[in-house]
Amino acid sequence: MQRLKEKYMNEVIGKLQQELGLKNSLAVPRISKIVISIGLGEAKDDSGILEKVKVYFSELGGQTPVVTKAKKSIATFKVSKGQPIGMMMTLRGTRMYAFLDKLVSIVLPKVRDFKGISQNCFDAQGNLNIGLKEQTIFPEVDYKSVDKVRGLAVTITTTAKNKEEGKKLLEGLGMPFRS
Repeated sequence: MQRLKEKYMNEVIGKLQQELGLKNSLAVPRISKIVISIGLGEAKDDSGILEKVKVYFSELGGQTPVVTKAKKSIATFKVSKGQPIGMMMTLRGTRMYAFLDKLVSIVLPKVRDFKGISQNCFDAQGNLNIGLKEQTIFPEVDYKSVDKVRGLAVTITTTAKNKEEGKKLLEGLGMPFRS
């Protein structure tokens, strides 16, 4: 079993159940999925970019990403309906915990001038949204194979009812927050 999943099962569930005053351990908030997405606006002009990004993006999460397409045409951005404009992948189960462990213990400490994640990154339901400015901070991405530095978005979806529960859950799993 994954290190982070064991920590959640053995330590975090009991601690959160006590802090939140829950009678049933199944009512304790948990992480349901992690969605990683990357925007590729330049893919509308050059389709070869999709293949380059797909290689390291699939190594990042351990599965093949889905190409996202424009839902409608926008003349200002010269985008037609159906053009590929990004990639995303949804992680669940073992891959989700492996990615979260890597994010918390390896990737976030490598970010320059990192002081912790802001409290404003949470939505009303307790889900966390993080934007990373470059993909090269992940250990799987070979710096020589990257043609351009691209940012990516990470959304951690929880079963928490509010921001406070979501924050306590992620703090228990080792996510660094600003004080």
